[in-house]
Amino acid sequence: MYVFDTGSYSKLKHYYPQVFSSLWQHLSALAQSGVIVSTREVRRELGNGAPVPHLIQWFDSHSQMFTTPNANELQFVAAIFVIPNFQNIIGEQQRLTGSPVADPFVIAAAATRGFTVVTEEVFKPNSAKIPTVCQHFGIPCINLEQFMANEKLSF
Repeated sequence: MYVFDTGSYSKLKHYYPQVFSSLWQHLSALAQSGVIVSTREVRRELGNGAPVPHLIQWFDSHSQMFTTPNANELQFVAAIFVIPNFQNIIGEQQRLTGSPVADPFVIAAAATRGFTVVTEEVFKPNSAKIPTVCQHFGIPCINLEQFMANEKLSF
């Protein structure tokens, strides 16, 4: 069971459905069965920047996987912000512009469900990166390639 971060979804733009149809069929089955989820904040972040038609279409047809944070998740987000160096998980630019911030909600969704985070961020000690926060709280964290290997996807 997985919670996808924005970066991993964005990386999927290079996997065109016409070429990688088995990947998209597998992702659809996982989304429909609740094996992969994400947060509404990820969906909002995905709306920023240049639209990628095949991603937008896929996200729209699987909108149920973008969940709204529940009370337990909001409590976990608060626990993240208690750690001083994790407070920087919201960047200054995001604070100034009011841009969506998905990272703490992705982590909280995984923590409260017992899921694994899928992100393209890289572990960096003492940083506010997703893998660092996940390690601190004992939450499994992998990247898209590891997810594909776990799911035994091959093309």
